[in-house]
Order: sequence, then structure tokens, then C-alpha cells
Amino acid sequence: MKPWNVEICDVTLRDGEQTPGVSFTCEEKMEIAAQIDAIGVEVIEAGFPVVSENEKACVRAVCNMGLDARVCCLSRALKQDVDAAIDCGVDLVSIFFATSDRHIRVKYRCSREEMTDQALGMIDYAHDHGIAVRFAAEDASRTDIDVLKDLYLRGAEHGAEYSGFADTVGYLTPLEMEAAMRDICSVVPNKVAVHCHNDMGCAAANTITAAACGAFQLHTTVNGIGERAGNAPLEEILVALRMKGGIDRYDLTGIPFLSELVQDHSGIRMMATKPVVGRNVFSHESGIHIAAILEDPETYEYILPEHVGRHRQFILGKHTGRKGLEHILQKTGTELTPEQIGWVLNRVKEISEGKCAVTQDVLLRVIEKAQEGTDDDTC
Repeated sequence: MKPWNVEICDVTLRDGEQTPGVSFTCEEKMEIAAQIDAIGVEVIEAGFPVVSENEKACVRAVCNMGLDARVCCLSRALKQDVDAAIDCGVDLVSIFFATSDRHIRVKYRCSREEMTDQALGMIDYAHDHGIAVRFAAEDASRTDIDVLKDLYLRGAEHGAEYSGFADTVGYLTPLEMEAAMRDICSVVPNKVAVHCHNDMGCAAANTITAAACGAFQLHTTVNGIGERAGNAPLEEILVALRMKGGIDRYDLTGIPFLSELVQDHSGIRMMATKPVVGRNVFSHESGIHIAAILEDPETYEYILPEHVGRHRQFILGKHTGRKGLEHILQKTGTELTPEQIGWVLNRVKEISEGKCAVTQDVLLRVIEKAQEGTDDDTC
């Protein structure tokens, strides 16, 4: 299989920070940037410098870290925004304006053509100062496709390295993304970047679909944080690229630490079933599943935990079977008779059905009672 031709632009430090209530200090941004860089991500969008002097200082600090990744920032099609990017020393600036009829009508007091001329002028201005440009269309997914293609062609003529396609409000399904990408990628001569929001839960699927259809730069945030329902999660995209795109150059074992770091700094905790990083993702309770996994883990695991720096866990509960319990007893060096194992298994089910957790301490107490042959009143 020929690997997909893609790169990642992680926007945790910019779009991720636009999550309501989230604000990273410069030190936190640098700490997160270092971990994203260590995984092997090619581009890090460090912020939106014109927002404040502190934001500009943070973007500059990330630029001065000497990372392997190129550092990018966001800019409206305005000279003061591009000047702020120049002052920070970024490698790449994303110059954007909203291109859909709705956004043109609501946000700008001029025509699309006037906005286009203004943006093209800013591409030239950034190039004059030695900065590469991503020419990005906000709300691209709700923009007439012919208008969009003409815009991208003109941006490419002005030397934009990328044409940016933002599904700003999470409007597309994967089939609609496929149609858009096949059309755009067949016409646009430069690299296509996709930025997907998760309002309908399709951000990761749309991003992977775009990659399969020729998009080059894929935007992500760690844990999928971002505006409203967030963005395509970095960890899910990297795993999908490994499993479906033939790409193994990213160090996926760094994902758990990075995820915890962003949870700590953002204050947003992941649910237990969150793909890749959730607490339960590599935990198994069902006796049927555990018995099969002991023979062949891939029976019930498509992604193996060791590939993403995680560990497999067998959890005791009402669905636990004898094989699962015997495995745990063996791992802990506990020897019981077949009758004692049967008694412990029954108590595990009773305790779990009583809505009590079978923690290690609880299990040890039950085992002790089994060995003593005395009653157990746990829960």
C-alpha cells in the first residue's frame, strides 16, 4: 500500500485555545508544543498574534524553541495581522477570510471581490517579508464550489503554498467531503489543507476522507478541543493514518502523556470511552472477550494498546468469566482451589450487581475470605 501523502498541522494552541473558558500561559503553550513536536507533527499553529501583546509573545516564544516542526500563526487579511506574524518570526502564516455568501453578508461591508483583492495583496505582502502563506477560506464548505476553486487558483498564482478549506461549522458529512475534495484537488495546483469542526461528530471522519481524496495538510487539536464541539482529534487522526493510511512515522507512544498534559492545562477531561485516550478504551470485563483476548488480543482489539503507549486491563465485574478471573489470580500469584475460584467468581458478580466496584482491595478481601472459608459481607 502506498502511504497517503499528508502532513499534520496541529492547531491546539490556537483553535484549541478558543474552547470556551480555556487559556494557555506561554509556559503551557511551550510545554504542549514540545510534546507535539516530539510526536513528529510537521506544523504547529501557535496562536493568533494580533489578539494581544501576550499572545504575540507566546507565539514568538514557540518560534524561538528550535522545534523541528514549522511554526504557523493565524492572520486576517489585514496588514496589522500580517505585521504581527512577521514580528513573531513564524515560518508560515494562515491568511483567511470568510467566503460564503452568509459570512460575506453578515461580517464584511464590501464585496467578495474586494475581500479577495485585499487577501491577495496580503499574500504578496507576507511573501515580500519571507513568510510562506496558507490562503484559507473560512466557511469554505458553505461556499459555492466554483467560487472557491477560482479563489484558490488566484491564491496559487500569488504564490500561496496551501489552499485552506475550513468546514467551519461542521456542515459536511464524509460523502460530501469526498465530493468537495475530489473536485478541488483535481483543479488546485498547490497543497490543499483541511480544517474540520465536529458539530455533527464527523470531524475525524471528514479529515480522514479528505486525506484519502488528496488533501495534504490535516488540521487537528489534541483531544479534539476547540470551538463549540471541537475539532478533529490529533490522536484519532494519527491512529487512522497508521491503520488506514500506511503512515508509521509518528511516535504514537507519546499520545497518552500529551493528552494528559492538555487535559491538565485546559481543564477539560476526556470521557472514559474517548477513542485512543479514554480510560476504558483498552479495558475488558466480558468473560467471552477476555477468554478470546488471552488467546489472540486482536480478536477484540483493532488498535493494540502498546502501539499508542497504553496498557490492556481486565476489569472484574458482573460479566467476568472464569478464565478472566483465573488470569488475574495467576498474575497476582494467588493459588485457589477450583471450588474457591467458583466462590470468588460468584462474589465478584454479586458485588458488581450491588453497584460496588471490584477494586484490587475488594478482590483481595474476597480472596482472603475464600481461603478462610468465612462469609464475606463486602457491599
